[in-house]
Amino acid sequence: MSFDLAIIGGGPAGCAAAIVAAKSGARVLLLDRSRFPRQKVCGEFVSAESLGLLQLLLADDFQYLLSKSPRISRTRIFLDGSMLEAAINPPAASIARFDLDSALWQSCCEAGVEAHAETTVKSIEGSGLFRIVAGDQVFESKSVINASGRWSSFTSREVRARSTDQKWIGIKAHYYEIAAASSVDLYFVDGGYCGVQPVAAAHNGSSTRINSCAMVRADVANSLPEVLRLNPALRERSYSWTPVTETVTTSPLIFHQPEPVQNGMLQVGDAAAFVDPFVGDGISLALRSGALASECLHSFLQGRCSLEEASMRYAQAYTQRLSRVFKVSSLLRGWLRWPRAVRKPMFSLISRTPFVGRQIVNLTR
Repeated sequence: MSFDLAIIGGGPAGCAAAIVAAKSGARVLLLDRSRFPRQKVCGEFVSAESLGLLQLLLADDFQYLLSKSPRISRTRIFLDGSMLEAAINPPAASIARFDLDSALWQSCCEAGVEAHAETTVKSIEGSGLFRIVAGDQVFESKSVINASGRWSSFTSREVRARSTDQKWIGIKAHYYEIAAASSVDLYFVDGGYCGVQPVAAAHNGSSTRINSCAMVRADVANSLPEVLRLNPALRERSYSWTPVTETVTTSPLIFHQPEPVQNGMLQVGDAAAFVDPFVGDGISLALRSGALASECLHSFLQGRCSLEEASMRYAQAYTQRLSRVFKVSSLLRGWLRWPRAVRKPMFSLISRTPFVGRQIVNLTR
């Protein structure tokens, strides 16, 4: 079977690429090794700059995800015994990945994408015409987008080499909390952080469903209960929480320079680069990079340029439009690693200076 575009990975990045390409008239194949819906480790924070794009991507039956999702207009950062509070303007949305991924996958199907779940890609060969082997099936495609995430059989050697450094893991679960704050709260500890935000009201109306998602070094904690005990404010807050979902984990989490193109494939979402979760741009980057990749491939699929030219155009656009957040998050990550004796008085001063706090938040947008 032959397609204009084959996409490996059906998360937000892959689905965004698939829908944009299908709506432009391309024959699109979407392959994912798992099934939907499913729980994923994710902060579930959808920043405002991608909400308009998400509205265009979702089929009519799933527009309610945007209209009913909690809006997050403030953030609170807890570090070294101090708290910084700042506005998020325009507000972000909080959408559970269990719901978002399923809605985007089904929106792909409604857009005419040929979508195959529980289909693992074994190999991709060729360049002018790609040959994709998935199980006992073989597909051909003029172009390929890698949306398989930060760690897969298509991860580059350079990124794999970095996996020998400190091991970071992601951990997530949903809880019910009475009188939950309407903000996204970030609790930092030496060796990681835990983010907490509302995702939905409980069915009985007496409490709020919250998402607790952590990124920590494996030598600091290996479970969410361990993480919740590391920060005094978080430990006290979490005493009353009631678990809703099972805990899910993921690893390794590896930071590296963006790789928008590799081996003739355009890379989107975490496959291109993994951004620090505390900046809240993971889903936004996935949606925007996926859409951008398909837009850049459009001229190639129309016969107006070569695949190499389309790939170069995507790499340049990725750098110009999306790479800034990686530089900012890297700087913030480095600052968080400063000795506590240096970091604590500086953060205490920042927490008492609202303007500086707002500027830090704005830098990640």
